[in-house]
Amino acid sequence: PERPKRRVMSQQLQPDEESEPKTNGAETTEPTVDADEGATTTEEPDGFTFDDLSVVMGTYNEEAAIGTVLDDIERVTDGKAAVVCVDGSSDRTPEIAREHGARVIEQEPQGYGVAVSAAIHAADRPVVVTTDCDDHYPMDQLPEFLAEINDGADVVSGDRLYHGAEAMPDFNRFGNQAFAAVASVLMGERVHDTTTGMRAYRKAVIDAIEWTENTGLSAELLIRPLMRGYEIREAPISYAERAGETKLDPIQGGAEIATSILKVCLEERLR
Repeated sequence: PERPKRRVMSQQLQPDEESEPKTNGAETTEPTVDADEGATTTEEPDGFTFDDLSVVMGTYNEEAAIGTVLDDIERVTDGKAAVVCVDGSSDRTPEIAREHGARVIEQEPQGYGVAVSAAIHAADRPVVVTTDCDDHYPMDQLPEFLAEINDGADVVSGDRLYHGAEAMPDFNRFGNQAFAAVASVLMGERVHDTTTGMRAYRKAVIDAIEWTENTGLSAELLIRPLMRGYEIREAPISYAERAGETKLDPIQGGAEIATSILKVCLEERLR
């Protein structure tokens, strides 16, 4: 069933470790009396741990980086997170992934969105993190993303642009800033990075929404939950230079992403 809709609280988290914890308006837990033992206790809901986490990605000829990414996930989560790779490679990417303990689902190459959509639906744990397999994204921030989910967020979206994304080509950076500006206007809610590949989701959110886009799936994965009232938070992340060659044509890919943003925002406005 769909998680109860709440007021959208899209916010950009500040990278300040000393800030006070957020409560999202939650009521303070009151002491309760154990009827059997007469003891007064404080009930605290159990939070998600790395045992509840699936890290998923679409992979395509990424043998230069996939091992590093999977090593980082294993190190940060102490080997507890499940990893799912949906792969269409012709190189050693799937072999390397299996050697690192990942579940590999092989399919014919059909595009970014087809692979990532299959990966998020294949995940079988209550929290799902999407990432890329090219070593762009900081797996060291997985604990932060999980903590925000435990604090009440439905989606935690990595903001690559907050720190400048100097490793990103200028054309791509301008395009991503433009996508965010256009999406913000269409949604009526300020977002800073609509096309990031690193996000954490409650699996219930993924299962509640029908996803339709391919190249533009990264934007759709943010826009639909936000416009349906789920709680979205943006977290600044570092962004490293990719290992290996990019597979996306910036002109064609950019046009397809822009089309998806317009289409998805219009569909959500009219639903």
